[in-house]
Amino acid sequence: MAENEIQEKKRRPRKDREADVKMERAADEFTDRVIHVNRVSKTVKGGKRFAFAALVVVGDQKGRLGFAHAKAKEVPDAIKKATERARRNLIRVPLREGRTLHHDVLGSFGAGHVTLRTAPAGTGIIAGGPMRAIFEVMGIQDIVAKCTGSSNPHNMVRATFNALTSLYSPRTIAAKRGKKVGDIVSRRDGAVAKDAE
Repeated sequence: MAENEIQEKKRRPRKDREADVKMERAADEFTDRVIHVNRVSKTVKGGKRFAFAALVVVGDQKGRLGFAHAKAKEVPDAIKKATERARRNLIRVPLREGRTLHHDVLGSFGAGHVTLRTAPAGTGIIAGGPMRAIFEVMGIQDIVAKCTGSSNPHNMVRATFNALTSLYSPRTIAAKRGKKVGDIVSRRDGAVAKDAE
């Protein structure tokens, strides 16, 4: 049986084999987390047909992450479809020292609103529900997050992604203003020192 599988793989076109290798590497690189599974039904002539909808978030724990929603007849199939879609729609979030955000940020989607705040080392992830899963797969170690309004997992995830996509790193701001990173960061530290006096 094993020999037949090996011969079958050799017969397949080279592009397909290379795509499989890339998918396997991507699978090793990313971690995924199932946020919510919902049973949905469709009423037809003979009765009801049930399916499952899965909301999944994936990340490489280095600042890249994505989320997706998918439906299928069985739960594992729905999770697999959502995971594959999430890997195709990744965003990169700039992290400070690889552990927290560069600045505080607000995000919203529909009736869901989230507040994400930077935190000193050792704080940990202070967040609830779907937001905690997002931060864990993203690789954040210190953050304080608060959700207000809708507690619907879909709204919370989209609001969190809305907040994360509006983050800027000092390098990005320096490039936009045509300055050096040191000028912007030192100015920020100087302003803090003046306020302290």
